[in-house]
Amino acid sequence: MRHIPVSSVVSFAVLAAACASPLQAADVAVALQGARSQAGTFQVALVDADGYAGTAAPVAARQLPPDGAVTRVAFDGIAPGRYAVMVVHDENGNGRLDSNLAGIPVEGYGFSNNPRVLRRPTFDEAAFDVGDADVALDITIR
Repeated sequence: MRHIPVSSVVSFAVLAAACASPLQAADVAVALQGARSQAGTFQVALVDADGYAGTAAPVAARQLPPDGAVTRVAFDGIAPGRYAVMVVHDENGNGRLDSNLAGIPVEGYGFSNNPRVLRRPTFDEAAFDVGDADVALDITIR
């Protein structure tokens, strides 16, 4: 008769229970307001700290045209963590945020938490936490 150590049985039971329980995830709903025009598209990126710094790809991204006074975008099944949303209103469709000679954006942009700063906000200024409950954000395009 073969004996299986109790520690192996316990480890297997813990692993099986972890695999059987669903992973926590939440939906992030974003309402974009204040677009200067209905031209072009919104480029919306949900990023973690590395994505915000530009050293990693966004966790999720969407591109969609403005839809009246409020444009809604959803990111479904987002794992718990700390994130930020960055938005560019690419009005002329060239795929980037245009700026003038002084480096000041001439197209619309926005960040989660709508930080009121005269520079690009830090990740902490734009960040929000996702747990197991859904998150709703309002972002004003500047």
